[in-house]
Amino acid sequence: MKQRTLEKPVQLIGIGLHRGKPVKLRIEPLAPNSGLLFYRADLGVTIPVKPEKVVETQLATVIGEGGATISTVEHLLSAISALGLDNLRIVVEGDEVPIMDGSSYPFVMLLLEGGILEQPAPKKFWKVVKEVEVREGEKWARLTPSDSIELDFTIQFNHPLIGRQRKIFQFSTEGYIREIARARTFGFLQEVEYLRSRGLALGGSLENAVVLDEEGILNDSLRYPDEFVRHKILDAIGDLALLGHNFIGSYTSFAGGHKLNNRLILKGIQEGALKLVQLETPVSQFTLTPALSFL
Repeated sequence: MKQRTLEKPVQLIGIGLHRGKPVKLRIEPLAPNSGLLFYRADLGVTIPVKPEKVVETQLATVIGEGGATISTVEHLLSAISALGLDNLRIVVEGDEVPIMDGSSYPFVMLLLEGGILEQPAPKKFWKVVKEVEVREGEKWARLTPSDSIELDFTIQFNHPLIGRQRKIFQFSTEGYIREIARARTFGFLQEVEYLRSRGLALGGSLENAVVLDEEGILNDSLRYPDEFVRHKILDAIGDLALLGHNFIGSYTSFAGGHKLNNRLILKGIQEGALKLVQLETPVSQFTLTPALSFL
């Protein structure tokens, strides 16, 4: 399988979730073996996509270098990973990636607009070669060896609309666009009010998040009956994309989040549970058909 980049640069302007200010985002193709690079255009700082560059995981995945940070990278990285893109420069004029509609779907559409270009170099993957697990109280996340790519996520909330939800997702690019990409981030009304009192979530609205009160949602409707757990899978794919390459293996989690996901991949590398390999043959999960251009 070959490495991938874009045929041409693409860009958009959107609102940052926490600052509530417009942010310009531009994504540019790079040469083979360049990797994924974020660039703070306002500061002139490059931040490579690596798990050790994660500096905060409380409200979103935040990466940093030399004091410069970029927040909420997980939705964009989820879309990049799902399309199997390897070499990109992501230029951000600000300290957070635009939230768009709270899902990764706008980023998928933006990347497809740029066109997918195969490059003359074999694609690299992180292959799970032995089990690795991290825990925090009742929460846990685990990687186990597999020849396919699978994500199995369970969440549990004391809320009548959520309760306990589980989804097993056999990854494919087309399946991701159909089943995962449109799932929006979600939060509880009392949490939003608290964050705003601290000067955060200023860009949050019913246009870019599912907001729950004590009994239901303030939005008109859900995009999927189990949109909440689907968004957790979307986030996990984005967090695992901090590896810098797609992974092959099985990911399972109960009530995990950004912090556990980052600990998991760091531990996986440190303990040799993840091995970087090159695959010359095509990986069917990343098949791109002409129909993708019309989604």
